[in-house]
Amino acid sequence: MESILSAWRPQLLSVLRFISGLLLLQFGIAKIFKFPAIPYFAELPPLIMVAGWLELVLGALLVIGLFTRPVAFILAGEMAFAYFLGHMFKTGAPVFLPLNNGGSLAIALCFSCLYLAAAGAGPWSVDAAVRGKK
Repeated sequence: MESILSAWRPQLLSVLRFISGLLLLQFGIAKIFKFPAIPYFAELPPLIMVAGWLELVLGALLVIGLFTRPVAFILAGEMAFAYFLGHMFKTGAPVFLPLNNGGSLAIALCFSCLYLAAAGAGPWSVDAAVRGKK
């Protein structure tokens, strides 16, 4: 099984990048363009609007795989910030368990972006095309 899966490692890195970018992009679209209309995103404070712009622009860059390492590093930081400010203190007192504070996706995206910052975009990306890699 190891030999079969390891042969697909570079392509699966590209798939991880693409899906992580799409997940971030959808939140950016919902926050900035209010589509789809989600009541929670109706009236957003300025800090969350900044997060929405980061998710919109950098999420799109992550989807296509352009400037992947710095973009992923910034998004990993944003997701860590989102967890600690947006989820951990949701009830006023710190709630550390992601299952209780709704921060599971923020943690997962934080660490997937951190991995992408270290590993790069993979072969199916603009970064690889610019460098002439297949």
